[in-house]
Amino acid sequence: MSEKKRQSEQPVILVTGGVRGIGQGVARYLLKEGYRVVIMDCLREEGEKLARSLACDGDIRFIRGDVSDEHQVQKGISRIGNWFGRLDGVVNNAAIAEPYSGPFEYLALEDWQHYLNINLTGAFLVCRESVELLRQSKGAIVNVASTRWLQSEPQCEAYAASKGGLVALTHALAITFSGQVRVNCISPGWIEVSHLRGDEGMKPVHLTETCHNQHPAGRVGQVRDVAGMVEFLLSDKSGFITGQNFVVDGGMTRKMVYE
Repeated sequence: MSEKKRQSEQPVILVTGGVRGIGQGVARYLLKEGYRVVIMDCLREEGEKLARSLACDGDIRFIRGDVSDEHQVQKGISRIGNWFGRLDGVVNNAAIAEPYSGPFEYLALEDWQHYLNINLTGAFLVCRESVELLRQSKGAIVNVASTRWLQSEPQCEAYAASKGGLVALTHALAITFSGQVRVNCISPGWIEVSHLRGDEGMKPVHLTETCHNQHPAGRVGQVRDVAGMVEFLLSDKSGFITGQNFVVDGGMTRKMVYE
């Protein structure tokens, strides 16, 4: 098989919110596993810089796009079709990462809606615009939710609601796309991503023994824990799995904690 032909047969994966944090880790992982990767993110300068820095690892491209903007999503998916003529998988990772929205009685409607627009509606728009390409490839969608859809701390209502909606959207789409596109979800727990933040001067979080030992798995999560599950759910190895949510949290949601 020629090198050109091999490249043309490499699956193409879209990772939204791929410039920082878990999204960046997933993009790096998939690239090294031989996938062609497209990052869609609203951070233009950081995104272009990241794509240039990873170009030596494979075919990676950047699209500046806000997932909550219908026109920008449509334009981005169209560019992917023009570039590759195919799309094999989507990782809906773009989100407002800060879960705390302040005292509930002072939570403004516009702030509530902002969480929903990016964390939930963004995934809906990306899925809707990419489904035709995904049907052609019998591809897969992986939504990235959070363990906060099933457990909470105070003042996280908007974030929790948006992630709970994403889990529900996952199984609804899996049934709608039966036999055409598989749709699954991952709910990460504590995943250490400070080294993948674009903020200048951002220092890695100091993890203590207590941080690690409170997890039944014995440690805080790493990006590769999530990225490995993403790759599995995108691949043919998970061909009999759809409509499911996988909690990747070192066992924390199974642990009773009483003060």
